[in-house]
Amino acid sequence: MRHLYLRLKERNRLNMLILFFITTALCISLVAFRVHYTSKVTFIFLLWNIFLALIPYGVSTLLVLYHDKISNRWLLTLPFLFWLCFFPNAPYILTDLFHLKPRTGVPYWYDLALILFFAWNGLMLGYASLMDMQAVLTRHFNTWVGWMVAIGSLVLGSFGIYLGRYLRWNSWDVVSSPEGLLRDIAVRVLDPMDHPQTYGVTIVFSAFLVMGYLLIFQFTHAYRQTAHSGPAANKALL
Repeated sequence: MRHLYLRLKERNRLNMLILFFITTALCISLVAFRVHYTSKVTFIFLLWNIFLALIPYGVSTLLVLYHDKISNRWLLTLPFLFWLCFFPNAPYILTDLFHLKPRTGVPYWYDLALILFFAWNGLMLGYASLMDMQAVLTRHFNTWVGWMVAIGSLVLGSFGIYLGRYLRWNSWDVVSSPEGLLRDIAVRVLDPMDHPQTYGVTIVFSAFLVMGYLLIFQFTHAYRQTAHSGPAANKALL
């Protein structure tokens, strides 16, 4: 039975990787077609953004595959912190809608669809990555730790969106410019009244990301319950 479960788990992981490969390839194709059609590189930066969004999913995938080899659960701290530094890059693509405006050479709807496709792909990568991380932490600690880290990561990710969009900080600045980054963070934490935008962006995006994650998590849980309930229960639903 355990062998069958592991095979199903590996197949689901492979299916996820294939789907994300397809969606990412479609994102690249949309930009490539636009560049070819207009001879302009207007949205080429989205390719870099989607690459950054893939990093946390890559890290969480490796943890899911190899976390059983970790003897001390506290050794998960370093990969988790590395993952957390890059996690905001996934939902950050949502803010690239700021770049949407009518442009000559391409229909407005095409640019809208292009950015939405990148934003949706980035958001799904982020949610999938977070589910992986929550599952690993729940396995090594407990359910409460898993949920606290998941919600906390979404809130910190929302704050990271603000840091990236408005203060133009990047994930690698944690290493390359830690003093400047910490100074900007400290100023906003110690004097919140002078930085309403910081808390407005963080709170609104936190609400959006948390509610979206809870809905997807619930959808997944409901599907698993239906799939495991047997043919009789499935007929009752029809």
